[in-house]
Amino acid sequence: MELTAKGMGVRIGKKEIVKDVSVYVKKKQFVGLIGPNGCGKSTLLKSIYKSLPPQRGAVFLDDIDVLKSPEKKVSQNLGVVGQFNEISFNLTVQQMVMLGRTPHKKLLESDNQEDFAIVEEALTRTHLLEYKHRGYLSLSGGEKQRVILARTIAQQPKFMILDEPTNHLDIRYQIEILSIVKQLNIGVLAALHDLEMAAQYCDYVYAMKDGEVYAHGTPEEVLTSATIEILYQIKCQTYTNPVTKGIGFAYGL
Repeated sequence: MELTAKGMGVRIGKKEIVKDVSVYVKKKQFVGLIGPNGCGKSTLLKSIYKSLPPQRGAVFLDDIDVLKSPEKKVSQNLGVVGQFNEISFNLTVQQMVMLGRTPHKKLLESDNQEDFAIVEEALTRTHLLEYKHRGYLSLSGGEKQRVILARTIAQQPKFMILDEPTNHLDIRYQIEILSIVKQLNIGVLAALHDLEMAAQYCDYVYAMKDGEVYAHGTPEEVLTSATIEILYQIKCQTYTNPVTKGIGFAYGL
């Protein structure tokens, strides 16, 4: 599916956080949102997946009007992985992932053999099969985030939004989660803090500053020394990363 968000505007109190922002994600494209803290990227994503109602704008997944369609219809097509996933009740990992099947089921409909097979596949993709009987609350932060990703995969979305899902995780889990998502071969819109991750995984990048799109294009076009200095107020030298063969960054004040 393709995502089109046009003219998004979000105001919280008297402050305009997102100012007439438009983004477009082609079919099976991995698109990143970058920018400093407070630039509006997470607020923009929340307005797109209806966690925070925008004051203006429109969002379409192909011909589905996301902002005006029923939650169940949206959830059958759009999955979201956020950054904080604390719960107070201790479901097993398998039970947590099974929650991803909810949009596809009728009220009080029981889980069936197909649901269990889809959950097993999601656990396998996220390397969690041996954890399925563990309590969710007993897991580490990185393991919990993989469970949330598995739950979203079990939802079988045709498009996925990553709302800063890796910014509190160590490097191993960052790479693991983004690699798993990349392999799903669906459209993705992701807010990312790590510029090297953006360079490695994104096909296209939108750079935000003060609630607006400052630049957009391929990682090579956007992730330049000049743009990074304007966005983050730091000196930066780019180079070819010898491991990833993508863009690397050396910083200084």
